[in-house]
Amino acid sequence: MSNEKKDIKVTDKRMFTPDGRLREDYLFLDEKSTSTTSTTSSVPAEPPAEPEPAAAPPPRPEPQWEPAPQQFPGTEPQQFDPRFLGAEPEPGPRVDLPTTPPELGGPSFFDLVAMLAEPVPIYLGDAVLPDGEDATNLEMARFYIDLLAVLRQKTAGNLTAQEAAFLEDLLYRLRVRYVQKRG
Repeated sequence: MSNEKKDIKVTDKRMFTPDGRLREDYLFLDEKSTSTTSTTSSVPAEPPAEPEPAAAPPPRPEPQWEPAPQQFPGTEPQQFDPRFLGAEPEPGPRVDLPTTPPELGGPSFFDLVAMLAEPVPIYLGDAVLPDGEDATNLEMARFYIDLLAVLRQKTAGNLTAQEAAFLEDLLYRLRVRYVQKRG
């Protein structure tokens, strides 16, 4: 713990003074309300101590999202719209994502499992890297095997028999290989 003394600054942010008058910082509100309505206030208005703040800048125009021209034969480009995530788009080039070609049929559960299992042989030292180096890291291999186990647990009851058997068999084989390497 530090024995340094920290200064605390307290600022009064209330709109009204103790006697009920509008504070100087908020006089612009009273001037706007008296200019829009013809009723008079029972509280005498004070002359403004400082000029009114500058008007807010006009709102930024909403960007127009136009589809990009077709880039690849047989595919329609998809456009990422940052407004979907509630974010303001940043100025700059747009990101156009091509759709999946019809002959590939889109990603499947098997593709997801394969992507999660792909690094395991590398970290177990069974796969040869292009530069000939060894990337054995048993902790990372175990991490990816555990990710597959989490996937199995979270998808229990929602998989087809073929998908469940594929995942079980893969997990079994990877765990056996991990134990062999671990010794």
